[in-house]
Amino acid sequence: MYIPKGYGTVFPYMIVDCAEELTKFLSTVFGASVEGKTVFPNGRVANIRVRIGTSAFMISEASENTMQAMPGTYYIYVEDVDRTFRAALENGGEKIFEPTDMPYKDRQAGVTDPSGNLWWISRRLVEEPYDD
Repeated sequence: MYIPKGYGTVFPYMIVDCAEELTKFLSTVFGASVEGKTVFPNGRVANIRVRIGTSAFMISEASENTMQAMPGTYYIYVEDVDRTFRAALENGGEKIFEPTDMPYKDRQAGVTDPSGNLWWISRRLVEEPYDD
């Protein structure tokens, strides 16, 4: 089985109404980098290949004929939950919940991005596994 270098066995594929808008949000808020982009002759984005830290995924624009926009939920580890939460709100995100220290020892906040995806912005507060 061939898996491209830097990709995992499972490769998230986000279907949204505006791929460029989401890519800008992810770049500004989470430091995402664009690794490639394919555009159909009609101008619709076929896919934008993106990386955040160690994770790669693809964003595609919805189409009436083949794929409808479908929000997802993502758990993302960051260095500074509070700063990332503020950046998300300043760049079109909407608050689900403010940064909070959770009983499972993560500091976490929740936002939706401009495409309706849910993001649990997290930082582990201890150097131990979730379940001992």
